[in-house]
Amino acid sequence: MDSNSVNKVILVGYLGHDPEVKYTPNDTITSQLSIATNKRWKDKDGEYKDRTSWHRIVCWRNLAEYSKTLLKGQQIYLEGHLITRDWTDKEKNKHYITEIVAEQITPLGARKKSDKKTTEKDEEPF
Repeated sequence: MDSNSVNKVILVGYLGHDPEVKYTPNDTITSQLSIATNKRWKDKDGEYKDRTSWHRIVCWRNLAEYSKTLLKGQQIYLEGHLITRDWTDKEKNKHYITEIVAEQITPLGARKKSDKKTTEKDEEPF
């Protein structure tokens, strides 16, 4: 294998849902995130067009534990690498999925008050 290759993904986007946390049969924590990124451009008529791309993110161990603090709608910076998995279903159809395995996640900006997970103790007095 050529050691001069690079598999690096950098995304800045918004979480599409709260992280889905699970445990493997070996009791290893993992989580799945969905991040939306947007591309805006002007078409030939000068009209703005938008395209949203959704990215499937997988976190393992400490990063999966950390991801539990993230919330839907939150903007994050993410670094990771691409993997493609395949499997065969019961009807013998082969399926493929490409995911990003997260290596670093950094929240960007302040959380909106309406997004903050709170308990009665956490709420600020008026």
